[in-house]
Amino acid sequence: MRDQTEIPSSQNLSALMTLRELILSGELKAGERLSELALVERLGVSRTPIRTAMMRLEQEGLAHPIATGGYAVSAFTERDIHAAIEVRGTLEGLAARLAAERKPAETDLVDLKRCLHELDDLVLGAGVTADNFSGYVELNGRFHQLVIDLADSAVLARQIARAVALPFASASAFVTVQASLPEARVLFTVAQDHHRCIARAIEDGEGERAEFIMREHARLARRNLELALRSQQTRDLVPGSSLITFKTKVAI
Repeated sequence: MRDQTEIPSSQNLSALMTLRELILSGELKAGERLSELALVERLGVSRTPIRTAMMRLEQEGLAHPIATGGYAVSAFTERDIHAAIEVRGTLEGLAARLAAERKPAETDLVDLKRCLHELDDLVLGAGVTADNFSGYVELNGRFHQLVIDLADSAVLARQIARAVALPFASASAFVTVQASLPEARVLFTVAQDHHRCIARAIEDGEGERAEFIMREHARLARRNLELALRSQQTRDLVPGSSLITFKTKVAI
C-alpha cells in the first residue's frame, strides 16, 4: 500500500519544499492556519499537491491538524526540542551499540574510517568556516548514516529517519550557529573527538561504550541550542527559530 504522505510527483515535491521554506523562514508564522485556497493561489498549483504537502509537514512536525479542519503551523518550546534531540540520541545510540555488537570486519569499516579521516582533515586542519561549512554538514550526516547502516536494522533505520525529520532534531540542526560562535573550533573539535571514539568503540565491539558516547554526542545539539539563545543574532541563524517559544532572555 502506498504511504498517503508519499511525494510521487515533481509538482508535489515543489509544493512541499516551498511550504517548508515558508514555515522555516518565518513567512508563515507559528499558529497560522494553512489555508488551502490561499496556498493554491500563492504557489500556483492545484489542491492535491497542497494537501499532500501538508500531510507530509504534519509527519515532519511542522504542521498539525486543527479542530475546524485543515492544518496550522506548529510551535515548539525548548522542552519540545530537548525531547526531540533525546529521542534521536537514544535511537542513534542503539544503532551504535548494535553496530559494535555485530563486530564488523575491517572491510565493513572502510567507509566509516574514510569519512572520519575526511572530517579530521576539515575540523583539525583549516577548521569549519563559511567556505567549507556545507562540506562539514555533508560529512557529518554521512558519518551518522554509516553508523546506522552498520547496525543493519531496517526497522531501526526507519525509526531514526522519522526521528531526524522532527524539527531541530537532526545531527546538523544547530551547526550553523555552532560555526558562528567564538568557541566554534573547540566545539567542532569536541564533536569530532566523539566521532573518533564512537568509531573506535564500534571497531572494538564495545556496544555499551558506543551507545553511551553516541547519546552524549547527540546532546551536543542541546548545548548548541542553549548557546544559540544567547543573543538575537545567533537565534536568527537557527532555521525555523521563529517557531520556537523561548524562555531564555536574549541580548540584542
